[in-house]
Amino acid sequence: MKQKLAFKLVFLIAIGFSSCKNKNALPDPLEAGWKGNAVCEVLEDNKELRVLKCTFEPGVGHEKHYHNPHVGYTLVGGKFRITDHTGTREVNVPTGYTFSKDSITSHEVLNIGETTSVYLIMEYK
Repeated sequence: MKQKLAFKLVFLIAIGFSSCKNKNALPDPLEAGWKGNAVCEVLEDNKELRVLKCTFEPGVGHEKHYHNPHVGYTLVGGKFRITDHTGTREVNVPTGYTFSKDSITSHEVLNIGETTSVYLIMEYK
């Protein structure tokens, strides 16, 4: 009887610890790609920050994924179709544009322009 009780207690503690972790069914921006191909590469990864460089040729997107809190910078702008919790919209993202989110977000994007667009994503850990 004590053995069963101890097993149940360990099991419940394990469930409690696992529920504290960020559970997201979506891939992160590095894991997500486009039709099986990577669109982001790691430029820096340390205990405080991960920096990604994401490149989107015309007709290339980024499958639905989540972002931890981050700051982004547009190295080369372009025209995108973005789908997120607010719906779908088309935006022209200018070169030199900076953006940030202080919470976990998710979206899907598609480069609908005629030029390659490049972004830096700096994620806090």
